[in-house]
Amino acid sequence: MPEDIERMKDLSPEDRERLALTGLEVDMNNRSGSFFQIDQEIKQASSTEEGVEVLTIREALEKYEWLREYSWNAVPRDKDQYTRYVASQEHDPKGFAIIARKGSKTVYPLQACLFLAGAPVQHVHNIVVAEEGAELHIISGCASASHTQAGSHLGVTEFYVGKGARVTSTMIHYWGEEISVFPRSATIVEEDGVFISNYVCMQPVRKIQMAPLATLKGKNSVARFSSIVVGMPNSQLDLGSVVILAAPGASAELVTRAITTGGHIISRGMIHGQTKDTRGHIECKGLILRDGIIHAIPEIQGDVVDTELSHEAAVGKIARDEIEYLMSRGLSEEVATSTIIRGFLDVKIAGLPEVLQKQIDSAIDAAEKSGF
Repeated sequence: MPEDIERMKDLSPEDRERLALTGLEVDMNNRSGSFFQIDQEIKQASSTEEGVEVLTIREALEKYEWLREYSWNAVPRDKDQYTRYVASQEHDPKGFAIIARKGSKTVYPLQACLFLAGAPVQHVHNIVVAEEGAELHIISGCASASHTQAGSHLGVTEFYVGKGARVTSTMIHYWGEEISVFPRSATIVEEDGVFISNYVCMQPVRKIQMAPLATLKGKNSVARFSSIVVGMPNSQLDLGSVVILAAPGASAELVTRAITTGGHIISRGMIHGQTKDTRGHIECKGLILRDGIIHAIPEIQGDVVDTELSHEAAVGKIARDEIEYLMSRGLSEEVATSTIIRGFLDVKIAGLPEVLQKQIDSAIDAAEKSGF
């Protein structure tokens, strides 16, 4: 077991469990590499996979001069107040750099865990580079300590998917009721590249605001965003994704499943078809279980004749006849309702490695046990 991950023993059993639910594997049996940061202290940055490096952002920028051309390229420094704050910390940068060399493939996913324990603000700047033909699977787990009453997380992540490369990013959030979170991410995908983003947040949080951008600049490039979110009472979730179809053959799919049990959810989606022979689809479905708000805002914009874009959105409640049907098959009303909710959240992503799907399922299980 890596010595630095062993330091997790200093955390309470509850905090270790919170981290485990975001995907952290302490024993590294099913991981190819690991990055672990508590507040602003980096505990672990290592890789066991040939051709794949996991470094601190500081080490990577010092080691590779060429990486500076990627830094603050996909995400502008002055995008907003949060990126400006992170950029202002360059004298002591935190976060990770993951570099997958040409043709390399990870057998098991890499894990990147960010834990907010006591700092008022946690900031990170991450860069992921997958060179031509490389394949990466990353589980990013973000959580706060059980005792942490308030704080903010500011995370900037830049993905660069090379020609014929494939990057799958699964992010699982497990914050607290008074934590505010402002991720800022952007992805550039080259010819025949594939970027798959999965996002799960099903626990209380004060506020999350994010709208990751993917620019499909290479011919036949692909982006897929899948989000599963639950808005707890007093939570404000303003979530979405934006894809720019900038090359022939580019395609995108944005899928969201949102449940509110008293929180306010804004579900955004935007696909911009800038060139011919492009396709995109947005699907947003919301379920209101108790008093709360779901506001779906799907947008499509076509600039040329030969782009095919579509969207669909639906917000409602559980149909009584569905519950009664399952009850007629011998289920109690509580179990019937739970079964319907579980099916609603069951978003299967084509080609997703089994270990990542299991992590998403575990997050859903944890939320279900807590009663959503």
